[in-house]
Amino acid sequence: MKIVVIGGTGLIGSKLVATLGANGHEVVAASPSRGVNTISGEGLAEVLTGAGVVVDVSNTPSFEEAVVTEFFRTSGSNLAAAEAKAGVRHHVALSIVGTDRIADLGYFRAKVEQERLIAQSGIPYTIVRATQFLEFLAGIADGHADGDTVRLPPVQFQPIAADDVAAILVETALAPPLDGIVDIAGPERDGFAEIVGRYLEAVGDRRKTASDPTARYFGGSVTDRSLVPTGPARLGRIGLKDWLNLSRANA
Repeated sequence: MKIVVIGGTGLIGSKLVATLGANGHEVVAASPSRGVNTISGEGLAEVLTGAGVVVDVSNTPSFEEAVVTEFFRTSGSNLAAAEAKAGVRHHVALSIVGTDRIADLGYFRAKVEQERLIAQSGIPYTIVRATQFLEFLAGIADGHADGDTVRLPPVQFQPIAADDVAAILVETALAPPLDGIVDIAGPERDGFAEIVGRYLEAVGDRRKTASDPTARYFGGSVTDRSLVPTGPARLGRIGLKDWLNLSRANA
Protein backbone atom coordinates (compact mmCIF):
# COMPACT_ATOMS: atom_id res chain seq x y z
CA MET A 1 0.00 0.00 0.00
CA LYS A 2 1.19 3.50 -0.78
CA ILE A 3 1.28 5.78 2.25
CA VAL A 4 2.18 9.46 2.03
CA VAL A 5 3.55 11.14 5.16
CA ILE A 6 3.06 14.91 5.09
CA GLY A 7 5.88 16.36 7.16
CA GLY A 8 7.80 13.16 6.52
CA THR A 9 11.24 14.63 7.21
CA GLY A 10 10.50 15.89 10.74
CA LEU A 11 10.85 14.28 14.17
CA ILE A 12 7.75 12.07 13.95
CA GLY A 13 7.54 11.88 10.18
CA SER A 14 11.02 10.44 9.70
CA LYS A 15 10.27 7.70 12.25
CA LEU A 16 7.01 6.88 10.46
CA VAL A 17 8.70 6.67 7.07
CA ALA A 18 11.42 4.37 8.39
CA THR A 19 9.01 2.00 10.16
CA LEU A 20 6.45 1.80 7.37
CA GLY A 21 9.19 1.28 4.79
CA ALA A 22 10.76 -1.49 6.87
CA ASN A 23 7.35 -3.21 6.95
CA GLY A 24 7.22 -3.34 3.18
CA HIS A 25 4.91 -0.44 2.40
CA GLU A 26 5.50 2.06 -0.36
CA VAL A 27 5.99 5.17 1.75
CA VAL A 28 6.72 8.68 0.57
CA ALA A 29 8.14 11.42 2.79
CA ALA A 30 6.41 14.59 1.58
CA SER A 31 7.75 18.01 2.56
CA PRO A 32 8.69 21.28 0.87
CA SER A 33 12.30 20.10 0.72
CA ARG A 34 11.07 17.10 -1.29
CA GLY A 35 9.01 19.20 -3.68
CA VAL A 36 5.63 18.83 -1.95
CA ASN A 37 4.10 21.98 -0.50
CA THR A 38 0.64 21.80 1.06
CA ILE A 39 0.39 25.61 1.20
CA SER A 40 1.06 26.32 -2.48
CA GLY A 41 -0.24 22.94 -3.61
CA GLU A 42 3.01 22.19 -5.42
CA GLY A 43 3.50 18.46 -5.96
CA LEU A 44 0.36 17.39 -4.09
CA ALA A 45 -1.51 15.80 -6.98
CA GLU A 46 1.56 13.89 -8.08
CA VAL A 47 2.56 12.56 -4.67
CA LEU A 48 -1.00 11.44 -3.80
CA THR A 49 -1.52 9.48 -7.01
CA GLY A 50 -2.20 5.89 -5.99
CA ALA A 51 -2.04 6.63 -2.25
CA GLY A 52 -4.39 4.77 0.06
CA VAL A 53 -3.44 6.55 3.27
CA VAL A 54 -2.15 10.02 4.11
CA VAL A 55 -0.60 10.73 7.51
CA ASP A 56 -0.29 14.44 8.29
CA VAL A 57 2.32 15.28 10.93
CA SER A 58 3.24 18.65 9.45
CA ASN A 59 3.73 21.74 11.56
CA THR A 60 4.75 25.38 11.39
CA PRO A 61 7.63 26.85 13.40
CA SER A 62 5.60 29.95 14.23
CA PHE A 63 3.31 30.09 17.26
CA GLU A 64 1.67 33.35 16.16
CA GLU A 65 -2.04 32.61 15.96
CA ALA A 66 -2.71 34.26 12.61
CA VAL A 67 0.23 32.47 10.97
CA VAL A 68 -0.59 29.08 12.49
CA THR A 69 -4.30 29.32 11.71
CA GLU A 70 -3.62 30.26 8.10
CA PHE A 71 -1.14 27.39 7.79
CA PHE A 72 -3.53 24.70 9.04
CA ARG A 73 -6.52 26.16 7.20
CA THR A 74 -4.75 26.41 3.84
CA SER A 75 -2.84 23.16 4.19
CA GLY A 76 -5.93 21.28 5.34
CA SER A 77 -8.10 22.59 2.53
CA ASN A 78 -5.50 21.80 -0.13
CA LEU A 79 -4.93 18.33 1.26
CA ALA A 80 -8.63 17.51 1.43
CA ALA A 81 -9.21 18.58 -2.17
CA ALA A 82 -6.19 16.65 -3.45
CA GLU A 83 -7.06 13.54 -1.42
CA ALA A 84 -10.62 13.53 -2.75
CA LYS A 85 -9.36 13.62 -6.33
CA ALA A 86 -6.80 10.89 -5.64
CA GLY A 87 -9.30 8.61 -3.88
CA VAL A 88 -7.42 8.49 -0.57
CA ARG A 89 -9.21 6.11 1.80
CA HIS A 90 -7.83 7.21 5.18
CA HIS A 91 -6.50 10.53 6.46
CA VAL A 92 -4.58 10.35 9.75
CA ALA A 93 -3.62 13.56 11.53
CA LEU A 94 -1.51 14.21 14.61
CA SER A 95 -3.00 16.73 17.02
CA ILE A 96 -2.64 17.62 20.70
CA VAL A 97 -4.44 16.46 23.85
CA GLY A 98 -6.27 19.44 25.28
CA THR A 99 -6.75 21.40 22.06
CA ASP A 100 -10.39 21.98 22.94
CA ARG A 101 -9.70 22.77 26.61
CA ILE A 102 -7.22 25.67 26.43
CA ALA A 103 -9.23 28.39 24.78
CA ASP A 104 -6.74 31.23 25.23
CA LEU A 105 -3.84 29.55 23.41
CA GLY A 106 -3.84 30.61 19.77
CA TYR A 107 -1.91 27.54 18.63
CA PHE A 108 -4.49 25.24 20.19
CA ARG A 109 -7.34 27.17 18.58
CA ALA A 110 -5.59 26.68 15.23
CA LYS A 111 -5.38 22.93 15.85
CA VAL A 112 -9.12 22.88 16.60
CA GLU A 113 -9.68 24.51 13.21
CA GLN A 114 -7.48 21.87 11.57
CA GLU A 115 -9.50 19.11 13.25
CA ARG A 116 -12.78 20.70 12.14
CA LEU A 117 -11.65 20.80 8.51
CA ILE A 118 -10.62 17.15 8.66
CA ALA A 119 -13.96 16.05 10.12
CA GLN A 120 -15.88 17.99 7.46
CA SER A 121 -13.71 16.97 4.51
CA GLY A 122 -15.62 13.83 3.57
CA ILE A 123 -12.39 11.79 3.68
CA PRO A 124 -12.48 8.91 6.21
CA TYR A 125 -10.18 9.97 9.03
CA THR A 126 -8.60 9.33 12.41
CA ILE A 127 -7.25 12.17 14.56
CA VAL A 128 -4.58 11.14 17.07
CA ARG A 129 -4.20 13.63 19.91
CA ALA A 130 -0.91 13.25 21.77
CA THR A 131 0.28 14.74 25.03
CA GLN A 132 3.49 16.78 25.08
CA PHE A 133 6.60 14.93 23.88
CA LEU A 134 9.41 13.95 26.24
CA GLU A 135 11.73 15.36 23.59
CA PHE A 136 10.38 18.84 24.36
CA LEU A 137 11.01 18.87 28.12
CA ALA A 138 14.12 21.03 27.72
CA GLY A 139 12.15 23.58 25.72
CA ILE A 140 9.35 23.55 28.27
CA ALA A 141 11.84 24.25 31.05
CA ASP A 142 13.46 27.08 29.09
CA GLY A 143 10.07 28.56 28.21
CA HIS A 144 8.99 28.71 31.85
CA ALA A 145 12.29 29.70 33.46
CA ASP A 146 12.47 32.56 35.92
CA GLY A 147 16.16 32.82 36.70
CA ASP A 148 17.18 29.55 38.34
CA THR A 149 13.58 28.52 38.92
CA VAL A 150 11.26 26.88 36.39
CA ARG A 151 7.75 27.96 37.33
CA LEU A 152 5.02 25.62 36.13
CA PRO A 153 1.28 25.52 36.74
CA PRO A 154 0.19 22.96 39.38
CA VAL A 155 -1.43 20.56 36.91
CA GLN A 156 -1.14 16.93 35.86
CA PHE A 157 1.35 16.01 33.15
CA GLN A 158 1.82 12.80 31.13
CA PRO A 159 4.44 13.26 28.40
CA ILE A 160 4.98 10.67 25.66
CA ALA A 161 8.11 9.62 23.77
CA ALA A 162 8.27 10.40 20.05
CA ASP A 163 9.02 6.73 19.37
CA ASP A 164 5.71 5.76 21.01
CA VAL A 165 3.85 8.44 19.05
CA ALA A 166 5.29 7.12 15.79
CA ALA A 167 4.51 3.50 16.68
CA ILE A 168 0.86 4.30 17.44
CA LEU A 169 0.55 6.37 14.27
CA VAL A 170 1.88 3.43 12.24
CA GLU A 171 -0.79 1.15 13.74
CA THR A 172 -3.44 3.80 13.13
CA ALA A 173 -2.43 4.27 9.50
CA LEU A 174 -2.75 0.53 8.84
CA ALA A 175 -6.11 0.18 10.64
CA PRO A 176 -9.55 1.19 9.35
CA PRO A 177 -10.47 4.86 9.86
CA LEU A 178 -12.42 5.66 13.02
CA ASP A 179 -13.95 8.94 11.88
CA GLY A 180 -13.09 10.13 15.34
CA ILE A 181 -10.38 11.04 17.84
CA VAL A 182 -7.94 8.89 19.82
CA ASP A 183 -5.98 10.28 22.79
CA ILE A 184 -2.48 8.95 23.43
CA ALA A 185 -0.13 9.63 26.35
CA GLY A 186 2.95 8.38 28.11
CA PRO A 187 2.82 5.60 30.72
CA GLU A 188 3.54 7.90 33.70
CA ARG A 189 1.34 10.67 35.07
CA ASP A 190 2.51 13.06 37.78
CA GLY A 191 2.61 16.75 38.59
CA PHE A 192 3.99 19.00 35.86
CA ALA A 193 6.76 20.39 38.10
CA GLU A 194 7.64 16.94 39.42
CA ILE A 195 8.23 15.42 35.97
CA VAL A 196 10.15 18.40 34.63
CA GLY A 197 12.14 18.49 37.88
CA ARG A 198 13.15 14.84 37.51
CA TYR A 199 14.24 15.52 33.96
CA LEU A 200 16.36 18.52 34.93
CA GLU A 201 18.04 16.57 37.72
CA ALA A 202 18.76 13.62 35.43
CA VAL A 203 20.49 15.80 32.82
CA GLY A 204 22.49 17.75 35.37
CA ASP A 205 20.54 20.99 35.04
CA ARG A 206 20.82 22.86 38.36
CA ARG A 207 17.55 24.74 37.94
CA LYS A 208 14.71 23.81 40.29
CA THR A 209 11.04 23.56 39.47
CA ALA A 210 8.19 25.12 41.39
CA SER A 211 4.44 24.61 41.18
CA ASP A 212 3.15 28.15 40.87
CA PRO A 213 -0.62 28.79 40.78
CA THR A 214 0.04 32.02 38.85
CA ALA A 215 2.13 30.30 36.16
CA ARG A 216 0.67 29.80 32.70
CA TYR A 217 1.36 27.17 30.04
CA PHE A 218 3.19 29.08 27.30
CA GLY A 219 0.87 31.96 28.10
CA GLY A 220 -2.31 29.89 28.28
CA SER A 221 -4.49 29.31 31.32
CA VAL A 222 -4.74 25.62 32.30
CA THR A 223 -6.61 23.61 34.89
CA ASP A 224 -5.58 20.37 36.61
CA ARG A 225 -6.40 18.07 33.67
CA SER A 226 -5.97 20.38 30.68
CA LEU A 227 -2.79 18.62 29.49
CA VAL A 228 -3.75 14.98 30.05
CA PRO A 229 -6.44 12.66 28.67
CA THR A 230 -9.73 12.89 30.55
CA GLY A 231 -11.14 9.66 29.14
CA PRO A 232 -9.86 6.44 27.55
CA ALA A 233 -6.40 6.75 26.06
CA ARG A 234 -3.72 4.59 24.50
CA LEU A 235 -0.54 4.65 26.55
CA GLY A 236 3.00 4.40 25.28
CA ARG A 237 5.65 2.07 26.71
CA ILE A 238 8.55 4.45 27.29
CA GLY A 239 8.70 6.31 30.58
CA LEU A 240 11.06 9.15 31.47
CA LYS A 241 13.85 6.93 32.83
CA ASP A 242 13.82 4.60 29.82
CA TRP A 243 13.67 7.55 27.45
CA LEU A 244 16.68 9.16 29.09
CA ASN A 245 18.61 5.90 28.80
CA LEU A 246 17.68 5.55 25.13
CA SER A 247 18.62 9.16 24.47
CA ARG A 248 22.06 8.66 26.05
CA ALA A 249 22.60 5.41 24.14
CA ASN A 250 21.76 7.12 20.83
CA ALA A 251 23.80 10.27 21.51
